Amino acid sequence: MGSLGQRKLQDEDRNSAFTWEVQANNRAYNSQLKEKVVLCWRRKKHKTNVIRTAKYNFFSFLPLTLYEQFHHVSNLYFLLIIILQSIPDISTLPWFSLFAPMICLLFIRATRDLVDDIGRHKSDRAINNRPCQILMGKSFTWKKWKDLCVGDVVCLHKDSIVPADMLLLASTEPSSLCYVETVDIDGETNLKFRQALTVTHQELTTVRKMASFQGTVTCEAPNSRLHHFVGCLEWNDKKYSLDIGNLLLRGCKIRNTDTCYGLVIYAGFDTKIMKNCGKIHLKRTKLDLMMNKLVVVIFISVVLVSLVLAFSSGFWARDFRDRHHYVTALHRSSVAADAFLVFWGFLILLSVSIPMAMFIIIFINWDVKMYHEAQDVPARARSTSLNDLLGQVEYIFSDKTGTLTQNVLTFNQCCIDGRVYGPDSEARGPKENPYLWNEFSDGKLLFHNAALLRLVRSDRDEAVREFWRLLAICHTVTVRDSCSQLLYQAASPDEEVLVTAARNFGYVFLSRTQDTITVMELGEQRVYRVLAMMDFNSTRKRMSVLVRKPEGTICLYTKGADTVIFERLHSRGATEFATEVALAAFAQETLRTLCLAYREVPEDIYEEWQPRHQEASLLLHNRAQALQQVYSEMEQNLKLLGATAIEDRLQDGVPDTIKCLRKSNIKIWVLTGDKQETAVNIGFACELLSENTVILEEKEITRVLESSWGSSNFLTKKSLPRVNLALVINGDFLNVNVDKEWQEPGPSRTDFLHGQRLSVMFRSFGIPLAPPPSQDSRVRCSSEELQERTFVDLASHCQAVICCRVTPKQKALIVALVKKYHQVVTLAIGDGANDVNMIKTADVGVGLAGQEGMQAVQNCDFVLGQFRFLQRLLLVHGRWSYMRISKFLRYFFYKTMASMMVQVWFAFYNGFTAQPLYEGWFLALYNLLYSTPPVLYIGLFEQDVSAEQSLGKPELYMVGQKDELFNYWVFFQAVAHGMAASLVNFFMTLWTSWDTAGPASFSDYQSFAVVVALSCLLSVTMEVILIIKYWSAVCVLSILLSLGFYAVMTTATQCLWLFRMSPKTFPFLYADLSVLSSPSVLLLVLLTVSSNTLPVLGLRIIFQALKKARAEEEKVEEGPREDIFTVEPVPHLYRESHARRSSYAFSHHEGYADLITHGTILRTGPGVSNDIASDSPVPCDGEASLSPKESHWHLRKERSPLLSRSQLSSSESRPQPLASQSLLSGQLTLESQAESSEEESVFLRPLTPFRRSWQKEPHPPREGMAPLSDDTQESQVETLPPSPGESSVSQRPM
Repeated sequence: MGSLGQRKLQDEDRNSAFTWEVQANNRAYNSQLKEKVVLCWRRKKHKTNVIRTAKYNFFSFLPLTLYEQFHHVSNLYFLLIIILQSIPDISTLPWFSLFAPMICLLFIRATRDLVDDIGRHKSDRAINNRPCQILMGKSFTWKKWKDLCVGDVVCLHKDSIVPADMLLLASTEPSSLCYVETVDIDGETNLKFRQALTVTHQELTTVRKMASFQGTVTCEAPNSRLHHFVGCLEWNDKKYSLDIGNLLLRGCKIRNTDTCYGLVIYAGFDTKIMKNCGKIHLKRTKLDLMMNKLVVVIFISVVLVSLVLAFSSGFWARDFRDRHHYVTALHRSSVAADAFLVFWGFLILLSVSIPMAMFIIIFINWDVKMYHEAQDVPARARSTSLNDLLGQVEYIFSDKTGTLTQNVLTFNQCCIDGRVYGPDSEARGPKENPYLWNEFSDGKLLFHNAALLRLVRSDRDEAVREFWRLLAICHTVTVRDSCSQLLYQAASPDEEVLVTAARNFGYVFLSRTQDTITVMELGEQRVYRVLAMMDFNSTRKRMSVLVRKPEGTICLYTKGADTVIFERLHSRGATEFATEVALAAFAQETLRTLCLAYREVPEDIYEEWQPRHQEASLLLHNRAQALQQVYSEMEQNLKLLGATAIEDRLQDGVPDTIKCLRKSNIKIWVLTGDKQETAVNIGFACELLSENTVILEEKEITRVLESSWGSSNFLTKKSLPRVNLALVINGDFLNVNVDKEWQEPGPSRTDFLHGQRLSVMFRSFGIPLAPPPSQDSRVRCSSEELQERTFVDLASHCQAVICCRVTPKQKALIVALVKKYHQVVTLAIGDGANDVNMIKTADVGVGLAGQEGMQAVQNCDFVLGQFRFLQRLLLVHGRWSYMRISKFLRYFFYKTMASMMVQVWFAFYNGFTAQPLYEGWFLALYNLLYSTPPVLYIGLFEQDVSAEQSLGKPELYMVGQKDELFNYWVFFQAVAHGMAASLVNFFMTLWTSWDTAGPASFSDYQSFAVVVALSCLLSVTMEVILIIKYWSAVCVLSILLSLGFYAVMTTATQCLWLFRMSPKTFPFLYADLSVLSSPSVLLLVLLTVSSNTLPVLGLRIIFQALKKARAEEEKVEEGPREDIFTVEPVPHLYRESHARRSSYAFSHHEGYADLITHGTILRTGPGVSNDIASDSPVPCDGEASLSPKESHWHLRKERSPLLSRSQLSSSESRPQPLASQSLLSGQLTLESQAESSEEESVFLRPLTPFRRSWQKEPHPPREGMAPLSDDTQESQVETLPPSPGESSVSQRPM
C-alpha cells in the first residue's frame, strides 16, 4: 500500500515554501537547476514529461522478476533444497527432481509478468507520443509530449488534453478565459474556467512577443493538492500573484476555447495528477499470504520430523554398531556426524511436501459476454496473479462519473402548471424531427411531446410561455456563433440541457451583454434588461434573475431545489399540490429536478430594494452573507410555474448489478469528486439508496459516534438502530492534514497511516482525544486508532456509503482504512485519472475503458467496458477462480502427503537411513507429469455450478468471503486425509508381502516400491475423479494423460538401454513390468485404492445429507429479517421531508454570474497579430513539425456575421457595474477590470433575426414538417418580428 505516513505529511508542508523556479523560454537555465538527493549526489530538479508506469525495462526485468518470485517463501525453500541436493554427501534425490519443476515455474511466471508489462509499455508509449505544439524559436512546432520541458510555451486547441501543469498565458476567449473539463481529475462534469493574468493577456499577443517572453515563475514545489497553488510571476521588474485559477492541470480537456497558450510549470511525475496516482504496489492474494504461513508451518514440521528421524537414526546406528561390531569398518565417521547427514537427507527427501506453484489462469479475456461492442472493449486481465481475490471481495469502492453513469444528461420530462408532459410513446412518437419548423433547433433534443409542442406554438397559455421564457433567461450560459450556428457555453451540463430544450421549443437564447439578454420567442426578438443576477451556491440551492421586460414591467425568474422554492411561494393550491406529486414521481424515477417560479415585482418595491442591493455589493467584509440576505428578501411570494426533470443516464444494467452484488454480501461505497446532491441522486437511481433509507449526514454521525465513544465500545449492530442506514459525507469531513498540536504525544506510529488520520473529523465531533478511563488495558492502541476504527465500524454497518467531494488521495485513504481495520478484500473501480490512487490501493483494481482517458486502464489489474460486467467478473469468474485454486491446494496437500508420508513410515524399516522408497524418476515426475493433468484441469475448467446458476444465486459467492473452501481447518483435513492414504498404501502392501518369497512375491525393495507408488497414484487419481464436478472430454483426457504419462515414462526409464548407459541413474530395470504381471499384485492395488476411496465417499455422502437437513431446518426456523424493520423511531436521523424526498441535483459552481455582470466574460482584448498560432492539423506520432500560418486570434477582433449594427443601440448606454467584486469560481479569484463600452465583446451582442424562422402569413409546410393548426397559424400571424428600422426591443401585444 501507499505510504501515508508522517514523513509524507511533513514533505507536503515543506512543499508550501516557494522553492520552485521556472524561467520561460530558457531550457538551458531550467536544466542547470539541481537538487540534493543524498550526500554529494545531485540530480536535475525538473523532471521530464515522460511517464513510465511499466515495472520493468530491458535490464531490470530479470533481477526484478526473480526478486518478486522469491517473495514466495516456498520458492526460497526450494532454492535451498536445490542447493543442498548439489552436495553429494547429503543428497537423497536426483538433482533434476526439483530443479526442472522450479525452472518451469519461474519461466511461466516470468513470461506472465513480461506479457503484462509489455501492455504497460504500449500504453506509456501511446501517451508519451501524443502530439502538441511547442514554441521553438519563432514559431510553434509539432512535437511529442515526451519532448516537453519545464519552461516551454505550449499552444493548445479545443478538445486538446493538457500535457503538463501549465500557467495560462493567453487565450482566444475574452479576457483570456479558458474553459476546461476536469472529469478525468476530480470527476466533476461541469465546466470550469481559468483566466490568464491581465498583463500576459494584454502583452503576449503575437508569436514574437511570446518568443521574447522571459518571465520567471516562483511557486511551491510539486505536491498533490489539486485545488491549491500559490506562486508569483516576475516580469519586467514587476511581480504578479498566481493561484489555482491561473493553472491548467495535466489531464484537463480544453472546452469551448479555440486556442490557449501556457507555460509549463510542472512536468511528468511532478504534475499534480501524477502526484495523486500513488506508487505501484506488489499485490498479494489472501491465499498467497496464507500459503506463506502454511509453508512456514510445513517447513517447521519437516524440520521437526527430520530431527526426530535423525535422532532415531543415531540411536539405531549406535545399537546396530554395538550388536554388529564387525561392520565398524564401514562406519568411519561418528554417530553424531552420521545423524547430522541423515537430518539433511530427510530434509531433502520430504521437501516435495511443500507446494511449488499456484499458477491458475482464467479465461477472462475470452469471455464474449463481457465484451462491450459499442466501444469495442473486451474484458482483459492485466494481472493474472489476483484471480482468486475476485472470489473473496467484500467491499467495492466505485467512482460515480463515467463508472456508474454515462456522463450524458437528457431532458426527460417537465411539469407545467400542475400538468406533467412526458415523452410520447414509440407508437405515437414522430417519424420525423418535430422541430423542423424551428430553424434554430439543433436536432439534439430527444424529448418529444406533441401536446406540449402544440401548446407552445399556440402561445395562448401564460404559464407555458413563462415556463420556457424562464429557461431561456434564468441561466449563466454564454453563446457564440460557429458557421452560422449558435453554440452554447455552460458552466454545467444541466444548464446546457435546459437552455437547449427551450431553444428547440422556440424560446431561443441568442446573446447577452453585461446587462441585457436577447431571446427569440417564437419568432419575436425580445431584449430583457438584467437588473440583478443571483447565482447558485451550495447554500442557496437556487438561481434568480431580475429583469425588466420590453414592456417595462419587472419580473423575477427563479429556479432551484424544490425544498427552497416551495417555502418561498406566495400561496399553495391545486397547482402546487399537483407539482409536488409530479416531483415525487420524478424522484421515484431518479430524475434530477429543478422547480421554476416567477414573480412580478412592482416598481416601488424594486426602487426600495435596489439601494440595499447596491450597498451590500459594495461591502468589503461579509459581502456574500449580506448579498444572500438581500437576495432572499426579493425571492419571496413567488408563483410556481412547474418543474423540469433531467435524466443523468446510468450505464446499462447498473441497478441490477448493484442489487445482485448486494445479495452476494458485497458492500458498495461510492467515492466521487462530484457534489453531494448529484451523488445522492445517483445513489437512488442505481438503487444503492431506497425510499426507506435513513441518510446519516455529518450532524447525525456526530451523535452516533459520540454515544458509541461514551460507552467505550466499538460499534456493533446491537448499538445501532434497526433501520437501513446510509452514510453521506464530504471530503472536508475527511481532512487528514492534522496540525502538530493535535498529534498525540509519544512514540511515532510505524504503520502506513501514521500521521495522516481522521482525527480532525473526530475533533469536529467534539469527541475527546484521550481514551476513556475504563478502557481495557489489553487494547494498546492510540486514541486516533480508536476513533478511526469507530468511524469504519459505523460505515461498515450502513447499507450504503457515499463520499462526495473527495480528492484522489482521500479515496485511497478510505480504502486503506477499511483494509486496515476489517482485514477484508477490497475492490476499486473507476475510469479516470482521479481513481488511479484508489485502484492501486485496493486489493483488486478494475479500470473501465470509458470517456475519461486511459489512466485507470493503465494502472488497473482488470479492464472492463461497462460497470455491469463487474457482476460476471466477480460472481462467475471470481467465484470459479477461488473455488478452483482452493480445490487445487486441498488436492495438492492431499496427494503430496499421500506420497511423501510413506517415506516416513519406510524410515522405521530401513534403519532411519533417509533412503528413498520410490524410484528417483517417480519422485521427479510425480508432481510434474503423473498427477499434473487433472490438477491443471481443475485450475482451468472446473465448475461447481454453471455461469447462469452463479448469477442466479448470488448467495453462493459468500463461501469465498468466509474462506470456507480453503482455510486452516481444510488444510489439516487434507493433511490428515493424505496421511491416512499413505498408511493404507504402505502398511497394507507391507503386511500383504510380509514373509513371502518366490517369483510372485513383491517383498523385495524395488517391487515393494512399485506397488506402493502405483497404489498411491491410483488413489490420488480416484480422489480427483470424486472432487471434479464439471465433466467433459477434456476432463477424461486429462485423467488418461496422467495414467498414460506414468505408463510411458516408467517404461522408458526402466528399459535395458538406459540401464546399460547409467545403472545408478536408472536402477529399476523392468520393475513395473515384472510386478504388474502378477494377478495378486493387481488385486492388492485394487484393494488399497478401494480402501482409500470407499470410506471417504461414504463420509462425504453422509456429511452432505446432514448439511442439507440442517439447512432446511434453519430455513424453517428462520424468523423475519431484522435488518430492515425499525425498533424505535429515530427522529434526528430522518430527512426534513417525510412525505417526499427531493431529487434536486445540479452540478453548478458559483462564479459565472459574476463574470457576466462584471463584463469579464464579455470583453475583448487588444488587437492581436494574425501570426500567433498555427492552423495546421494535428500530426500523427511520426509526422514532422509544421510552421504556423494562420491565426486563431481573429475572434478577439472580428465581428460575428450574425450581428447587426442596428441592434447595438440598446447596449451602448448601459450602466456600469455597481462594484468591483471578487469573482469566485470554485477555486479561483478574479479581479474585475473597468473598461469602456467600446471594448464590449462583439460576438455576444444582440443578434438579428438572421433566419426568417417564422413567416408573417400562413404558408404550406415544407417537406418533413407537420402542418400547423389554424389556431397556431393565427398565432404566428400575430407575432411579427421587428422591422429593420425599429428598435431591437419589441413590444409584445397583450
